[in-house]
Amino acid sequence: MTAAARVEFVLGVDSGGSGLRVALGPVDAGTPARTAVCAEPVRTGSDGIDAGHLLEQLLPAVRRLREQTAPGAAVAAAAVGAAGMATLGEQLRARLPGALADTLGVRRVALAADAVTAYAGALGQRPGAVVAGGTGMIALGTDLTTWHRADGWGHLLGDSGGGAWIGRAGLEAAMRAHDGRRGGSPLLLARLEAAFGPATALPGLLYPRTDRPALLASFAPEVAACAADDEIAAGILREAAAHIAEAAAAVCPRSPGPDGCEVALTGGLFRMGEPLLGPLRGELARQVPQARVVPAEGDPLHGALEIARALAGPGLRLPPHPSLLFVPGVT
Repeated sequence: MTAAARVEFVLGVDSGGSGLRVALGPVDAGTPARTAVCAEPVRTGSDGIDAGHLLEQLLPAVRRLREQTAPGAAVAAAAVGAAGMATLGEQLRARLPGALADTLGVRRVALAADAVTAYAGALGQRPGAVVAGGTGMIALGTDLTTWHRADGWGHLLGDSGGGAWIGRAGLEAAMRAHDGRRGGSPLLLARLEAAFGPATALPGLLYPRTDRPALLASFAPEVAACAADDEIAAGILREAAAHIAEAAAAVCPRSPGPDGCEVALTGGLFRMGEPLLGPLRGELARQVPQARVVPAEGDPLHGALEIARALAGPGLRLPPHPSLLFVPGVT
């Protein structure tokens, strides 16, 4: 057996709306992992997330990474994070642990909601709260005994303050300006027409789309761009900040440590910068005075690797959960 073959590796997987990302790295966190990207998103059908489609993409990617890294090296543990795992992950929970054991020899596996891998990527295995904002918005917190979740219910039922929420509010203000109603923004109307064409054509463009949340979210940066010169746009971002802080307040551990509750912000939503972050800092100070905002250490793929390394090494401190963090034999 070669020295390379004696090295144990861990596998991290991040499955989201834009595709599948895979990382293979040594158990030692000090050594960088190799990564691969499968551009096709994993399908979701009537039975939930398609386990077969995920494996069709994952296994060849892992084989390539092993060949590049250390052919024959053992994979000690794996963690798979997937958008929709909590509500649509029954197939994955039923099939993936056995499939990974049969094909890769992995005996320690965790299957996590993407909010959990976002948490692990941002804060590791420390207590605190993470707000993950992109097209949607979800907050997750733990005291390392149990999980607390707020929002993440999709653009029709929630995701308040997320990209689709901000974009929809901006488009509504634009349509109000088009109609001559109160609360309208001529500046946002001009942005709508530049982005999508005539305002009257927007419903026909928007409503038939299966990717409506993404289309709505595409207008959120336009709202941020107008905020300095338009009170309606600035008000939308202030309201979004209030919703985000409210979600953070709901999930912060009830008994924070002496230094307060660590809160990390992660996801593309917060790349909008000061137009959103300015009011959000104020709302967090008002609604969550015990919060101590810290930078996220890494992204959800980094979080999946962190969970896998915990399984392979010192042990998982994040609390297992039947749908949020499923660990066969433990959950």
